[in-house]
Amino acid sequence: MSNVLLSSNSSLPTIPISEQLSSLATQANEQFLRFHLLPDTTALLPIHQLTEVLTIPRGQIVPIFQMPAWVMGAYNWRGEVLWMVDLGHLVGLTPWYQQAASGSAYTAIVLQAKTKSSTSTQANSEMLGLVVNRVEDIEWCHADWIQSPPSASVTPELVPFLRGYWLKNNGEMLVIIDGNAIIASMPKQSV
Repeated sequence: MSNVLLSSNSSLPTIPISEQLSSLATQANEQFLRFHLLPDTTALLPIHQLTEVLTIPRGQIVPIFQMPAWVMGAYNWRGEVLWMVDLGHLVGLTPWYQQAASGSAYTAIVLQAKTKSSTSTQANSEMLGLVVNRVEDIEWCHADWIQSPPSASVTPELVPFLRGYWLKNNGEMLVIIDGNAIIASMPKQSV
């Protein structure tokens, strides 16, 4: 069988089926970074909202007083101040300081969002570090597979940052978080 879509009009170019399927797949699919929060939450963040995954030695995040409890402090990242947030604590899960210390380093995701200031028409870029339990891999998810979760199944703290969830064929539920919503909700003195 040929891998070329035949046309009844010979003046039209033929397009290989594999190219057509690849084009359709990239139009509807989105790439996400898969990571874990304790105790047992698996979440996804859109790849286009991320800059880097860091391993930060414990003691390198400098605590800053009079900040919300979920702000762990500041970290020197590439000569810039990067505010570090305990993502699990922010979304209503067990805070890092209440978890048994495992390992000598934190895993953090550098989130980048484009925001417009009210005084300018140009987009600014804001960065924020999200401390998570561990990072796994990349997931491809079709936009039509993302569903709205029942309100009783998520913590109230997670709701403002929730884009939806994806129930995979194997029954695994992955929470999809909107990084732009996280950055937009940060106190302006902390980011």
